[in-house]
Amino acid sequence: MAKAKAKEEEAEAAPEAAEGAEPKKRFSLKMIIIAVAALVVVGGGGGGAYFMLGGKHEAKPAAPVVKPVVFVDLPEVLVNLSTSAGDRTQYLKVKMTLEVADQQLMTQIQPMMPRVMDTFQTYLRELRPSDLDGSAGLYRLKEELTRRVNATITPNRVNALLFKEIVVQ
Repeated sequence: MAKAKAKEEEAEAAPEAAEGAEPKKRFSLKMIIIAVAALVVVGGGGGGAYFMLGGKHEAKPAAPVVKPVVFVDLPEVLVNLSTSAGDRTQYLKVKMTLEVADQQLMTQIQPMMPRVMDTFQTYLRELRPSDLDGSAGLYRLKEELTRRVNATITPNRVNALLFKEIVVQ
C-alpha cells in the first residue's frame, strides 16, 4: 500500500509541476506564413532597389554605326516634251542628285555617268506634259528614273534619286 500511496502522490504532483512550469511557446502556422511573406516583400524590394539604383547592368549593345550617305550631283537636263502636232512645244528642265551608300560606290558609278545621262535623256523626251501632272506624276517619274539608273549601273545600286529642281515650260 505504501507503494500505491507514493504513486498517487507523484501523480498528483506531476500535473501541478506541469502547470507550474511554463510550457514552451511554439510558433503557430499563421505566424510562420506572415514572417515568410514579410521576408519575401523586404527581400524583393531590396533586390529591386539594388538592380534599379546601382547593381550591375547588362551591357547595352552599341548602336550600329551609320555611314553617311554620299550625294552625286547630275548635270542639268533640258528636254522638249512629246506633244501632238498642233500644240506648242513644252520643255522640261530637271536638276537631280543621286544618293549612294558610300564614297567607293560613287567612284564606281562615275565612269557610267554618260550612259546614265543618255538613259535619262531618252526617257524624258518621250514624256508628255500630262505625265508630269500632280505629285503622283512626279513620284512615277522619280521611281522610273531610279529604276533606270539602277539597271544601268548594275550590280551597284543607288539608294534614291532626288529632285533639286523641276520646271515645265
